[in-house]
Amino acid sequence: MSRATPPPIDVGYLAETLAAAVSIDSTNPSLGAGGAGEAELAGFVASELEVLGLAVALVEVAPGRPNVVATLPGAGPGRSLMWNGHLDTVGVEGVEDPFTPRIHDGRLYGRGAHDMKGALAAMLAAAKALVDGGVPPPGDVVVAAVCDEEYGSIGTEALLETVRPDGAIVAEPTGLRLATAHRGFVEYEIETVGRAAHGSRPEDGIDAIVHMGRVLAGLDALERELRERPADALVGRPSVHASVIEGGTELSVYPASCRLLVERRTVPGETLAVIDAEMHALIAAPSADPGFSSSITRGLARTPLTTLAGGALATCIGAVLADRGLDPSPIGVPFWTDAALLAAAGVDAVVVGPAGEGLHSAIEWVDLASVEELAAILVATALRYGEGSSSGTESNGSG
Repeated sequence: MSRATPPPIDVGYLAETLAAAVSIDSTNPSLGAGGAGEAELAGFVASELEVLGLAVALVEVAPGRPNVVATLPGAGPGRSLMWNGHLDTVGVEGVEDPFTPRIHDGRLYGRGAHDMKGALAAMLAAAKALVDGGVPPPGDVVVAAVCDEEYGSIGTEALLETVRPDGAIVAEPTGLRLATAHRGFVEYEIETVGRAAHGSRPEDGIDAIVHMGRVLAGLDALERELRERPADALVGRPSVHASVIEGGTELSVYPASCRLLVERRTVPGETLAVIDAEMHALIAAPSADPGFSSSITRGLARTPLTTLAGGALATCIGAVLADRGLDPSPIGVPFWTDAALLAAAGVDAVVVGPAGEGLHSAIEWVDLASVEELAAILVATALRYGEGSSSGTESNGSG
């Protein structure tokens, strides 16, 4: 049976949908007070998919924070494919008119345009192309628009309780390159404990901020050591940095406590046990001082992504990219994505998304031509990848 010809992308619909999505405030409320959340944008995405005739579910993951999960049934028992994108954005401090989409020189500007409403619009346009063209893919296509990727990824975690496709494309921005690897991260909170006293009574006080300085010196030494380690072929070297520091109450008082947040970026092959040991060593070294008191707590930890470059989905997308005159060679990206959660659950997951600039920055834009190209890639991949035999991992129940 010959492969169906990919139907064309409705470029006008694509641009209108992207502009509409950018105009909706979906800032993540977990990142700061006043975040609007994903509900309004989720409703918009669900409505668009319902108009196309897909079976759509709005699944509330947390109060007012839904996922959109829609299924385009395949024509046969082929491999199932998920297109995964997140609804939430980071905050808008310092961004001028963040929810007023503006087009200039083929770029659409606005908060979330690049990260990742351009990809959401491409997913909708790709679904529309398959429906309007009357070309069902060989296997089911799941369109998943999830909440909370920018903070805790509760959206994709909840999604995996009910849906396990054979493969997944997480459409984070990659400049239309195929990413099969990215870094992970581990968060830590370190606290040094001092003793409050008036500044005129040094014999009574213990300076928690000065003691944290010893930890920072160790952190600097660790960062320099990490830079000397052999680099991963796709994602480079691991790193560590101090993110937030807080301490002290007023000028003439010895600080009783100091709190430091640290982020450790990880690469494939690193283990959590070794990383924990490195971080605990930061407070072990100065602990010989009887006045030094500290604690360290590990927070959120996410593993890196490592997808087999010769696997079924990566091979399929590579062929699609080559057919379209694009570079098919796999790359790694430095940021973390929900693809790592999907891969850890046994889903063949990769990252492919549009081009643009301004991730989490005051000026953010996405290249409209690359969004159109991404939609075409999603369509062609659904038609090609679905030809393979399904592993039968997709589920409509919990588990």
